[in-house]
Amino acid sequence: QVQLVESGGGSVQAGGSLRLSCVASGYRYSSNCMGWFRQAPGKGREGVAAIYTGGGSTVYADSVKGRFTISQDNAKNTVYLQMNSLKPEDTAMYYCAVDTRTIGPHLEKSAYNYWGQGTQVTVSS
Repeated sequence: QVQLVESGGGSVQAGGSLRLSCVASGYRYSSNCMGWFRQAPGKGREGVAAIYTGGGSTVYADSVKGRFTISQDNAKNTVYLQMNSLKPEDTAMYYCAVDTRTIGPHLEKSAYNYWGQGTQVTVSS
């Protein structure tokens, strides 16, 4: 049974930082595409960052480039999202997801076949 468990969300002031974690289990962790997505109230779910666990290559949404960093710890089957210089517009529920069928990182949400329950990030001005 595939499980993705996110943690690390919370409330922070603009300019602050948070680190999200996603622990994966129930499938072969290596050589998959793992991504972070977010959904703000009244908006669609959008891709934030993704990493290919087989080689570490990454991709980012333009809105977070230079502020967010996705990384992984293969020994812990864990993917992280370090978020710096947070803005109020970063406020959203953040979800971890895995695409077990694609080689390489991407942010096409329809291709991701497993999702976590999400962790809330709130940034106040």
